[in-house]
Amino acid sequence: MTVSPPRNAVLGGSLAVVAALALSACGAAPDNASSTADGKNAATATSVADFGGMDALVKAAKKEGTLHAIALPRDWANYGALIDGFTKKYGIKITDENPDGSSQDEINAVTSRKGQDRAPDVLDLGSSFALSAAQQGLLAPYKVASFDQIPEGQKDPKGQWFNDYGGYISIGCDAKRVKTCPTTFADLLKPQYKGQVALNGNPTKSGSAFGGVYAAALANKGSFDDIQPGLDFFGKLKKNGNYTPVESTPATVEKGETPISIDWDYLNAGYADEFKSKNVDWKVSIPSDGQYAQYYSQAINKDAPHPAAARLWQEYLYSAEGQNLWLKGYARPALMTSMESAGTLDKTAAAKLPQVTGTPSFPTEDQQSKAKTVIAQGWAKAVSG
Repeated sequence: MTVSPPRNAVLGGSLAVVAALALSACGAAPDNASSTADGKNAATATSVADFGGMDALVKAAKKEGTLHAIALPRDWANYGALIDGFTKKYGIKITDENPDGSSQDEINAVTSRKGQDRAPDVLDLGSSFALSAAQQGLLAPYKVASFDQIPEGQKDPKGQWFNDYGGYISIGCDAKRVKTCPTTFADLLKPQYKGQVALNGNPTKSGSAFGGVYAAALANKGSFDDIQPGLDFFGKLKKNGNYTPVESTPATVEKGETPISIDWDYLNAGYADEFKSKNVDWKVSIPSDGQYAQYYSQAINKDAPHPAAARLWQEYLYSAEGQNLWLKGYARPALMTSMESAGTLDKTAAAKLPQVTGTPSFPTEDQQSKAKTVIAQGWAKAVSG
């Protein structure tokens, strides 16, 4: 999702409108001698041209042989297919640590493992977290070949981060456990949903949960400048017993622990497919009283142990193949509009996206930073007791 940032663009043209995710020990710092054609270290390459072309980048990445990823669940926006596709195409092994980790966990891994060979190479961050990482000087500037096709406002001008895929906050509901599924934030306050309403994570750490609080704010007379009504809303849910602190995952849904989950629409839509074979009737709705859309952002660790593989991964994600794989996972890819114009968009997958009316708007960087501070200061108090 920016899970966050200001992303002032629309994805999808006529097909869809869009908006804008226990660490151990040390190792010796790797010998990052992956070199470009002119002998420049791969860690300083800012585009594929710095490698002398795609073939040279592939050669350098294969020489490294490994890519370290973190916090990429295989069932999140079709990441399983992306990981498998990259490995099959280039023969580069991807290690995916802590797949259920949060955006903040990713940043923590970068800072705590600086100089270690176990540091993550690449990051997929909620946009507010990508902004924070860039401000901390943790990210490497790199512009993928399709960088110019990423809408303005959806990328850092230096290429420190750029939007990858996005979606809308939605309400998922187990229709076999919940007699009448809620379709609005107002519905969630009804007494019949006691102990059933969950978020996918903690909004101080998780982009999807952060988006859930922002959407709740918009549904309760808040704005991009005022997320406090969102905190107040979850405070009410907690007080009346409807909110559960259990973080929603496919496993908790199957067990009946989180029969109502506030999450991105591409995750809830993907779960609906996944659950069909497990006798779970998962319904998905985008609340009309709190429409909030956002993107997540890609970034490269400035001190990536495998800098060439990290850059090749980004090129793969922003190819038509990579973008369409996200689309097949119900996420709206950043290049959706340009791909539709070029005739490279998977129209069948696009037609399956959850339908939304209207054109989304996005908070600015300053608004997101302010909202993040408010949540950091008030979330624990809002849902305590």
